[in-house]
Amino acid sequence: MAELTYTRVGGYYIPDLALDPESAEPVRIVGKYGSLRRSYLKQHKHDLWRELAGSGKLTSHLLDIDDTAQEWMDRMLPQMMEAAGATKELKARDQMAWVGLVNNCRVRVEEIIMADLIYA
Repeated sequence: MAELTYTRVGGYYIPDLALDPESAEPVRIVGKYGSLRRSYLKQHKHDLWRELAGSGKLTSHLLDIDDTAQEWMDRMLPQMMEAAGATKELKARDQMAWVGLVNNCRVRVEEIIMADLIYA
């Protein structure tokens, strides 16, 4: 174990702490879907929210939800776009129609994610 050193600042001794850059995990930020899940749990499933927060598992739960939602979006959006006919040919011919189809598909996928993952 490394020797702990202190620096005197005024009348206080402050430990010289530093993270080892090789052992430190990258910081991950909870994204859109994790934040929506947090709000839902806090407002509608308060007991579960309190249990997760109290046990220190809330952040990992929210990150898992965020990752799963992003995987669903990445997998379902291209399938919905293909089924709706949002092709490269349509994009070249009529960009506004293509944008409308893509936005419609994105909204439908988000509705599925919200119903099955976030608000479940």
